[in-house]
Amino acid sequence: MLIMDNIDSTVRKIDGYSLELAKKLISGGSLVAFPTETVYGLGANAYSDDAIKAIYDAKNRPLDNPLIVHVHKDYDITELVFDNDIAKKIREKFCPGPITLVYNSKNKVSPLVSCGLSTLAIRIPSHESAQKFLEYVDLPIAAPSANVSKHTSPVTALHVFEDFKDNVPLILDGGRCDGGIESTVVDVTGDYPVILRKGLVTAEDIKAVVGKCEYANDDSSLKARSPGMKYLHYAPKVQTVLFARDDLENAIAFYKQTEIDGKKPVFMCEDKISQKLDGYNVLNLGASGAQMANRLYYLLHEGEKIADIIIGIELDITDEILLGVNNRFLKAFGK
Repeated sequence: MLIMDNIDSTVRKIDGYSLELAKKLISGGSLVAFPTETVYGLGANAYSDDAIKAIYDAKNRPLDNPLIVHVHKDYDITELVFDNDIAKKIREKFCPGPITLVYNSKNKVSPLVSCGLSTLAIRIPSHESAQKFLEYVDLPIAAPSANVSKHTSPVTALHVFEDFKDNVPLILDGGRCDGGIESTVVDVTGDYPVILRKGLVTAEDIKAVVGKCEYANDDSSLKARSPGMKYLHYAPKVQTVLFARDDLENAIAFYKQTEIDGKKPVFMCEDKISQKLDGYNVLNLGASGAQMANRLYYLLHEGEKIADIIIGIELDITDEILLGVNNRFLKAFGK
C-alpha cells in the first residue's frame, strides 16, 4: 500500500464520520490521536486498564511517567477528583486552555493513569476540534503527547503519522497546533498552587488570580508527579549540539567543519542571533516567548528533514513563557 493511501485511511478531518469512528475506537479500547491547542495527544479511555497499557506500549513510555486526563468543558470533574476553591478560581480564569491541574483523586479511572499516585491530572483543552472529540465520546480521555517516547512532540497530524504509521488507527486532523509546547501543569492539592511543568500559563499569571504560586524544585530522583518532570524528552532524530550565546564564533567554526565533513548543519536560535548568521542555514525561533513556543517543535521536526546536525544557541530568557520554552529546548539538546 502506498504511504499516501495509509495517510488517507488514518488521518481524517473532524466530521460526523470521523467522530463516530473515534467513539467506536475509544469504546473498543483502541487509541485515537487528536489535536489540542498545545500539541497532539494520543488518547484512550481513562477507565480501561488495557487501553492505558496500549498507550504505554505504543509510545514505549516508562511506566512511572503519569498521564493527563482530558475532558470537555461541561464535564463534571468531581466525578473523578476532589475539587477546591483554588482550583475553581484557576479554572474560571484559564480553562478551557493550556493548563493542567493536579487534584486529589477519587480513584475512579485506571490506576495506570497516575502510576499509583493518589492524585490525578486533568486538562480542559480549548482547541475546537479537541472539544468536539471529547464531547462526542463523553469519556475522560487519558492522553500524553502523540509521539514515540523521547522524540519531539507533534504539532501536526503528519508528525503523529510519521511516528506511528499503522500503530494508531485514527488521527484526527485539526491543523497545526498554535500553542506549540505542552500545557502548564499545576498541583492544586496544597495550600497554594505549585507549577510542576512550565508552560504558556506562568506563575505570575496564576499569582494574579490566587495570590501565590511557586515552581516545584526539579529533582529527577523523585517519583514524577507530572509528565515531563523526569525523563529526556523532545529530542529530534538527528545529532544535536548546543553552544552558549557568547560562543557564537566557535559555533560557526563547528558549522563550517561539519560542512567540510560532508554533513548538512543548521542553526536553531532566536531572532537576535539569527540576524548575525546571514548566509547560514537557520531555523529562526522568533523574538518572543509566544513565538518561540509556537515554533520550537515544528522547527525541530523541520530540522530532521533538512539537516544531519542541529546546532542550538542557548536562549535569552526575557519573559516567563520562555522558562517553559527553554525547558523543552534544553531537553531537546540533551541537557
